[in-house]
Amino acid sequence: MRNAKDELLEHIENRKVKHVHIIYGDYFRSNEKIISGSLESVIERLDFEYDSGYGGQELFGHIWYQDGTWSSRGEYDGSEWWEHNKCPEIPEVQ
Repeated sequence: MRNAKDELLEHIENRKVKHVHIIYGDYFRSNEKIISGSLESVIERLDFEYDSGYGGQELFGHIWYQDGTWSSRGEYDGSEWWEHNKCPEIPEVQ
């Protein structure tokens, strides 16, 4: 079991968050809930435990940062994690 709030804070480290948008619920998303807004407005609503191990994905979403990068929710075979992304540099053509 993981705490969604602790996991998010551990992932963002010292990056300045612009907006957080998280959808969570059961495997079939029949009771999905949406948490969206500034980090300060959503962080306490993320203080819950969820199963981040094998099985159905429970957390979906994105985090946008002030520097133009973002984090998205990764999943493989039911294992879940946050992944930090940035636009690749445009290669110079010679």
